[in-house]
Amino acid sequence: MPKTTRSGEPKMSELPSTLQRSSAEAQRTFTKAHDAAAEEYGSEERAHRVAYSALKYSFEKVGDRWERKKRRGPSDKHAERGGLHNPIPTAEGVDANASKKHLLDVARRLDVRGRSTMDKSELVDAIMKHNRQARAR
Repeated sequence: MPKTTRSGEPKMSELPSTLQRSSAEAQRTFTKAHDAAAEEYGSEERAHRVAYSALKYSFEKVGDRWERKKRRGPSDKHAERGGLHNPIPTAEGVDANASKKHLLDVARRLDVRGRSTMDKSELVDAIMKHNRQARAR
């Protein structure tokens, strides 16, 4: 099902809740990639994977919304490798390739407890956990 109207605007009712709370640019990135992939591949599941991949290239998930990354590029080892049968787990929208300083800043904004003693992988895990909890609320 197309995620955009005839005029090219995102259909809010068709967007995941985290994207409904995100910028218009993030919404456009997701919907245009989704619609192009749906037309190309004819599969809703594959269109969603392509759309999230395109979104994660320029945006990172912070809490219950998507925010623009400072640098565009793959967000984690899973995205770097690509492919359908990739055994490497995804970081669920967290920019795991960002610097520790950036991850600490995100953790501070999300008020993650114990962040000052965490290493980079622990910060990624803590932010992922917070994002899941925020989405569940």
